[in-house]
Amino acid sequence: MGIFDIFKKTTDSPADVKGIREAFLRFIKEELQKSEGGEGRNIKGLHLFIACADAEKHLYESALYVEDSQLFKNEIQKIADDFALDLPASWTMETTFVEELPTDSLKIPDLNAALFIQTPKHSIQKTVIGYIRILSAEAEQKEYVLMPGTNKITIGREKKAQVEGGFFRINTIAFPSESTDDCNKFISRQHAHIEWDEDTNCYMLFADEGGVPPSNKVKIKSAGNENPIKLNSTQIGHRLQEGDQIVLGESAILQFSYLEQGV
Repeated sequence: MGIFDIFKKTTDSPADVKGIREAFLRFIKEELQKSEGGEGRNIKGLHLFIACADAEKHLYESALYVEDSQLFKNEIQKIADDFALDLPASWTMETTFVEELPTDSLKIPDLNAALFIQTPKHSIQKTVIGYIRILSAEAEQKEYVLMPGTNKITIGREKKAQVEGGFFRINTIAFPSESTDDCNKFISRQHAHIEWDEDTNCYMLFADEGGVPPSNKVKIKSAGNENPIKLNSTQIGHRLQEGDQIVLGESAILQFSYLEQGV
């Protein structure tokens, strides 16, 4: 696939790293200009959300200098200085790859991305973005990003698993059965899932049919709690807390966090 083929679905999209970077900076410049007159000092940070295809991810990472994010922040600081926006010294710059763009963010034309400008009156709480990291066992990814309002995050063996009735379940966090990691053997096809609970503003972990006795199990080890929590019902979930370790089957371990660390 050629580089131009990657962007066929958005024909006006920039077709290279430089074009993507310029599109980001142009949009950010237009939005920052609206903060002239001293309002820039109220900006606590900028957060870019990217919902691109896997084949495009490396382009966005290069465009935003993901390996050294300070470089892209410096580009924005130059724009702010040119317009005397007086950004506070502590302003932050973050980038998150997601499956869906947050509804309260600003969609960037021609890019699979959006911008959120964090101010005291308008902010995305960091605690609503969650991360699942694979500590043991072999999943398709090392880390998964959780966003409020998205569909439930299904967890199980195989990406597409046939279940009772002949239907197929698509697992978001999938553990391939052909893996040589023994931990994968004890994960059920429909083991568990995670949902965002609007009422409590938290992520809830539920066991599915394959994750309750007498089948394989789901256990949670929380910080400060010596006794693991066992999920014995598909109806009663567990409110995920910072640092919770989720044990699937015998030895597959996932960790939940609100802190982005990368992989």
